[in-house]
Amino acid sequence: MGKPWTTITALLLVGLMSACARDADVRTLKMAHSLDHTHPVHQAIVFMSERLDEISGGTMKIDIYPGGQLGSERELMELLQIGSLAMTKVSSSPMEGFVPAMKVFNIPYVFRDNDHFWRVLNSDQGKQLLLAGDAVNLRGLGYFDAGSRSFYNVDTPVNTPDDLAGQKIRVQQSQTALKMVQALGGSPTPISWGELYTALSQGVVDGAENNPPSFYTSKHFEVCKYYTLNEHTSVPDIVLISSYIWNSLNAQQQQWLQQAMDEAVVYQRKLWAEKTEEALVAVEAAGVTIIRPDKAPFMEKVQPMHDSYKGTELYELIQTFKSM
Repeated sequence: MGKPWTTITALLLVGLMSACARDADVRTLKMAHSLDHTHPVHQAIVFMSERLDEISGGTMKIDIYPGGQLGSERELMELLQIGSLAMTKVSSSPMEGFVPAMKVFNIPYVFRDNDHFWRVLNSDQGKQLLLAGDAVNLRGLGYFDAGSRSFYNVDTPVNTPDDLAGQKIRVQQSQTALKMVQALGGSPTPISWGELYTALSQGVVDGAENNPPSFYTSKHFEVCKYYTLNEHTSVPDIVLISSYIWNSLNAQQQQWLQQAMDEAVVYQRKLWAEKTEEALVAVEAAGVTIIRPDKAPFMEKVQPMHDSYKGTELYELIQTFKSM
């Protein structure tokens, strides 16, 4: 038998070469994600790429592959883990499969409002959570705003949780998201983002849940004519870098990349607020009925989920920030 590490080492070397190609003294990082090029998160990634080019004096660049060209969110994270891809953007929902502590973001109504949400993310503990994935070669560089997620349905208006009964609702690959839809009375159905438009069109699922810009840029509003702003979860997006790639950068390159990321976070939050309002106006103009329900019945239905997390460190930390 050959040495077991020979194949693994070869794969890592090939991955490092493809993910960070060198052209003279230029370091190029390959980044892929699943969103459309019109999405504000993609636009923030473009901003980050441009700033990295400027900050580094043209010695560092990011090649961006949007729209799921290189795979689903989970597949992209797995490519990062072996060093075959440098960077990606993922929702923190599927990240809970790699970093269990992140499931706290999927607890419905765990944040009081947007200020509470960002106080937690910007805290020392929030920053430490970004680094928790280092153990599985997924290092977080920063959080992007992904707003609040709400239900949208093809032909059933959802005014109360009772309206979700019997409805097949697409969810991300997250056990906590599955439990949430079940608690609200729906039937959760995991489907990849790239396959969702077809699934909605063909009746594989009756609806889904996401934020306004994603509902708009995905064109799901062409199929789903009811959007219920119950705002059950605020799940941040996370920009990840392969720990292999991060460790292959020198200290100066790491500093440049982190600076570009930090500036992109500020830019993206402002852009997100603008695009959220634009998306709601656009889908309503396209014939979508926007429902603003009483959130209390939704909160009541998911209270057992909160009870099950009481006493856990991160949940209690979030409650502490709620009173500030």
